[in-house]
Amino acid sequence: MKVSLRVLPMDPADRGTQRVRLGPGLMSSLGLGLGSPVLVALSGGSCLCTAWPRPDLADGFIQIDMKCCSSNLILNKATPTHLSLPLTPSPNPISCPKLKGIRITVVVHSVEFRKTTPPSFIHELVKDMLKGTYVHQKHVIDVSDYDTDIKLIVIESLNPESTVTGLVTSKTGVEITGTRTLRYYRGQLQEQPKVLLGGLEEVSASLREMLHLPLQYPATLGSLGLSCPRGVLLAGPPGVGKTLLVRCLVGEVGASLITVRGPEVVGSRPGESEERLRAVFGRARAAAEEGPCVLFLDELDSLCPRRIGSSAPENRLVAQLLTLMDGMDQSDRFLIVGATNQPDSLDPALRRPGRFDREVVIGAPTAQQRLSILSVLCQAMPVCVSVDWAELAQRTTGYVGADLSALCREAAMLAIRHNTPAITMEHFLSALKTVRPSCLRGSLGRTDLPAVSWEQIGGLEEVKVKLQQSIEWPMRYPEAFVRLGLSRPRGVLLYGPPGCAKTTLVRAAATSSHCSFLSVSGADLYSPFVGDSEKALAQVGVWRAPRLN
Repeated sequence: MKVSLRVLPMDPADRGTQRVRLGPGLMSSLGLGLGSPVLVALSGGSCLCTAWPRPDLADGFIQIDMKCCSSNLILNKATPTHLSLPLTPSPNPISCPKLKGIRITVVVHSVEFRKTTPPSFIHELVKDMLKGTYVHQKHVIDVSDYDTDIKLIVIESLNPESTVTGLVTSKTGVEITGTRTLRYYRGQLQEQPKVLLGGLEEVSASLREMLHLPLQYPATLGSLGLSCPRGVLLAGPPGVGKTLLVRCLVGEVGASLITVRGPEVVGSRPGESEERLRAVFGRARAAAEEGPCVLFLDELDSLCPRRIGSSAPENRLVAQLLTLMDGMDQSDRFLIVGATNQPDSLDPALRRPGRFDREVVIGAPTAQQRLSILSVLCQAMPVCVSVDWAELAQRTTGYVGADLSALCREAAMLAIRHNTPAITMEHFLSALKTVRPSCLRGSLGRTDLPAVSWEQIGGLEEVKVKLQQSIEWPMRYPEAFVRLGLSRPRGVLLYGPPGCAKTTLVRAAATSSHCSFLSVSGADLYSPFVGDSEKALAQVGVWRAPRLN
């Protein structure tokens, strides 16, 4: 039986009574008596109410008191203007037997009330509030009309377990499984946008474990005599997805996130930076009292650079952060996650166990990871079936996630300008000329030279074959190397007199392999100052140089 009803605002006199006002004709057709429990289905959830006739006895209208409703309806109490029923799966009223016991979670307004109020008083208060109330498993009881700090009661489970609805009486046992604050509970109800992390599956699994165990099972680690990790450091070039990874994983483990960027803490007055940093840790401790929390320090290198001299203002800020991290104990249920693209510029005192216990390096993505990232980015785009994703992944050596996102966006813009219904391979190839790898931008040895093919080099056939076998084959046929048990060459040395096309051969190999070309001479690396040459050489060898597999 389906009936279309118009929803009217609730009568103020019915607030907190759990009543649903129906026309007598509908109540008679559904077999509902006065005060019979009825489940009202709404978009996004349902409400458990008791049936009462409308004062004007008019059919076709409904008024709902949403005292006991699904958690999805807590964030938005607005009801639809029209409602299609059946109110129950069958014309019969739903069965609500007297319950022997229930397990609940109490949601209070403030942390102070939870700290200062004895648990026995909260138990008696909640039991008195629930007396005579029809409850539904996994529904939420709104008790904000009472003049107390208790705002919501979440029904976790019922006894007997065979039923999902029931009536709470004075003989019903009430077990409180936990107490949450209203702000924390609403934050948990907020739906986190589902973001697919292409190419970061291995790193995300490792980081998820490091976040999940200390935040969810600190007592278990303590019983084993293990101290909870205090911090995790993420290092990698800009654009690889460090911040996005942290945001996604924090939502997965059910923790709250406090994000602070390094420049936001630094102040102009003496002592202002340290004061802001102490306030940030105070916010994290307050949030940790409500539930698991992660303090994310982005751009950590600007906040805690390597200490030089004895009176620099940055030295005091670094010392303050070290003091705050050393002052964390087992009762502080929050974890610090730092992110930087210049780990060598951090103060060495931060990078020891007990502060940042683990370091996770996220390098430039490999060809397989770039293929995964491209498939995620273009999932919702109208892409032509003729696009060769493997070829595109090979051509984007050195591109990080942000570069690939810009590449897809530029290809889509080209398709719009050409007024084509789908993005083709030509659009991606044209976009490659505009979007360049950001991790190589401005790096030492980066040169933009015209492409050179093997056909443009006369002679040297034996040398060409050897270069193709050493450079191209390991990238084009990696499965064959694995099957034959061969390891790829780590380097190739070309020697010969000036003018015999050594550089041109390397440029042709880079063009044929769709690799970036970096040319570094001894003069670029040499410096009269101690350590500068080594630093310049390390700049070429770290993650700015893309992985070629």
